[in-house]
Amino acid sequence: MGLSDLIAEFLNQALSASDGILELQRSELAEQFGCVPSQINYVISTRFSPEHGYIVESRRGGNGYIRIKRITTTKYLMLMHTVNCIGDEIDSVSASTIISNLEDSKAITYEQALLIRAAISGRSLASVPPSVRKQVRAAILKDMLIVCSDEDL
Repeated sequence: MGLSDLIAEFLNQALSASDGILELQRSELAEQFGCVPSQINYVISTRFSPEHGYIVESRRGGNGYIRIKRITTTKYLMLMHTVNCIGDEIDSVSASTIISNLEDSKAITYEQALLIRAAISGRSLASVPPSVRKQVRAAILKDMLIVCSDEDL
């Protein structure tokens, strides 16, 4: 496990222990893990973003802090927010990341994630001209997430 993974795991455990709100000092955390503060920034910006279900506030300076809040939302709101963030096109790596994040947050099931991945895979889209493949992938992904948002399914 790499240093970024260790820091992220530590922050997740601390968030769980603190009922979803964590306030920390970047320099103290960097010292604890024997890294530079920019490593802490990297972990927070890549793993604790709104797309991952977090709000991050920070204040710089001597008494500066980072406050991480876990967003509690409904499955429907999470999926609709994701649909609205996708845009008109998406590459396969970004789509896979979105699917993994939704699965990790329990917004979609493992089975739904498998079906979505199959529908937007390179093999499924092989007959689509490369010039429009990203647009088709985005449209399929959005439609499938909308179907997943139906609580009755």
